[in-house]
Amino acid sequence: MKQVARVLVGLSVFAVIGSVALAQTAGGPSIGAGMIALAAALAIGISAIAVAIAQSAIGSAGAGTLAERPEAFGQILIYLVIPETLIIFGFVIAFFLNNQIGG
Repeated sequence: MKQVARVLVGLSVFAVIGSVALAQTAGGPSIGAGMIALAAALAIGISAIAVAIAQSAIGSAGAGTLAERPEAFGQILIYLVIPETLIIFGFVIAFFLNNQIGG
């Protein structure tokens, strides 16, 4: 898990440095617009990673439960859908941030 965290931190630092370096092109958007776009991307990306981690644990436990009790399908399905609200929140935040660009 530590190696995954190191890779994600490295990619984030690279993205921030790249957005600052490329934001000041001739006639292009400002650094602030690049940072807002990066924040919107991180809002969706980090929430997607968190949901993937949560659903992997829920899915494996749900598969074991369904092997023993097939009648629990509806309950397991609800447990799998609940973390998806995190992605919706990330999308809403990214949408609001995207409206800030150019405004």
